[in-house]
Amino acid sequence: MTERSLTEYREARCRDIEENIKEIRDNIAEAAIQSGRNPEDVRLMAVTKTVEPCFINHAIHCGIDLIGENRVQEFLGKKPELDLDGVDCHLIGHLQTNKVRQIVGEVSTIQSVDSLKVAREISKQSVKNDLVTKILLEVNVGEEESKSGMPYEAVEDLLPEIAALPGLSVEGFMAIPPICEDEVVLRGYFSKMNQLYVDMKDKNIDNINVNTLSMGMSADYVQAILEGSTLVRVGSSLFGARVY
Repeated sequence: MTERSLTEYREARCRDIEENIKEIRDNIAEAAIQSGRNPEDVRLMAVTKTVEPCFINHAIHCGIDLIGENRVQEFLGKKPELDLDGVDCHLIGHLQTNKVRQIVGEVSTIQSVDSLKVAREISKQSVKNDLVTKILLEVNVGEEESKSGMPYEAVEDLLPEIAALPGLSVEGFMAIPPICEDEVVLRGYFSKMNQLYVDMKDKNIDNINVNTLSMGMSADYVQAILEGSTLVRVGSSLFGARVY
């Protein structure tokens, strides 16, 4: 690709990102109002997996103030090139215990806490660095063997144990439902997660500040909002199809 064609490609992609952000925000607002909430009650996360820093920065300049990355190494590699002033960064991908040390302190929130073992390691590294790490508990709402996440039925028992760990603040839940063509079935998974969210919020467990229900991605964020999502994680609908 010549320098000129590369410039034209980047300019065109930046225009697409601007238009996509506007369309997504309009969809979020409409769905939020339909669910009886204010549009401001739903946060938009730009998922940056495989996205080049120049396009992430353009999205930030267009008002995106929350980004989510799937892999520890990819985020750490990009971070020096990102304009992160005023931007909240989350890790949303599966986290192995041997990577916890590298990511604690680099992001404000780890959304993918799927076991007591991972929570304990985040606690250990947070205490060592004299900080508090916000976490979401990832729930395998569809009970799929191929997906990470703690079993839905185990959350109520695990929650107080995780909440008691020092250096952590449990902020809520994250889920990825099974791929569904039937919207009724899909919304049923989101509704089930919302019920858990409401139930756990009402319990007032110490060291738990349940305020986030992270569910809904490019293909289903509207349905997720209609069922109570407070944070949607949008990647390809915002940045375009991923380039691997």
